[in-house]
Amino acid sequence: MMGPAHSLSGAAAWLGVGALAYGLDHPMPWPVLLTGALISAGAALAPDLDHKAATISRAFGPVSRWMCEVIDKLSHVVYRSTRGKGDAASRSGGHRTLTHTWLWAVICGAVAAGVCVFGGRWGVLAVLFVHMVLAVEGLLWRQARTSSDVLVWLLGVTSAWMLTDILDKPGNGASWLFDQPGQEYLWVGLPIALGSLVHCIGDAITVSGCPILWPIPLGRKRWYPVGPPKGMRFRAGSWVELKVLTPVFMVLGGVCAVTALGLLG
Repeated sequence: MMGPAHSLSGAAAWLGVGALAYGLDHPMPWPVLLTGALISAGAALAPDLDHKAATISRAFGPVSRWMCEVIDKLSHVVYRSTRGKGDAASRSGGHRTLTHTWLWAVICGAVAAGVCVFGGRWGVLAVLFVHMVLAVEGLLWRQARTSSDVLVWLLGVTSAWMLTDILDKPGNGASWLFDQPGQEYLWVGLPIALGSLVHCIGDAITVSGCPILWPIPLGRKRWYPVGPPKGMRFRAGSWVELKVLTPVFMVLGGVCAVTALGLLG
């Protein structure tokens, strides 16, 4: 899928988690619901860090372009060194390999959670800044494309600072789910891992499929392109994505948000 659909699906997925948490009698404070949805929307762009033409490659200027080159090469090396007998012997790059797996999603979530817990306020601000910028790039992509990078970064900094101030207030969610001393913001790793996984699922329903299960072997392949039957797949950017899935993500996200906030009953 393309960037905007990935971000919308990531946000909708976290709002769905919020609705589930409300149903399980462990509701999210509204700042957690909002912040998590934005983080997940940003994280849903991150797996394309292995693609030089992806939205994330432009998000942070030369830094993200350099990271894309490094991740692309690293992913290619990992593919070649771990491929099974049934996997293609050659590839032109590392796109849709390492960063498009459940293992990468879990690692990203764990690393981000660690940065937040051990890095204190500045660690939280750094993680939120990165994901707020990506959320802007994905959800407000038309405006982001016509604005300067500096303006998008300023919006990311401002959003991260404001959200952290709100979350830090008692009862607003810094300790949501993990309430022991020293576990503040440990939950931030969840929407990051979720956004990455939702990205992989979105790619899995396109023509090429996605090797979400790596390194678990399926038959003779370790990089098996998981996906539905080929007749149910579509091309990225096609009318199915734009006219069907995007509105569905928006509607589902809205319904889940209202449910998570307890406004239906």
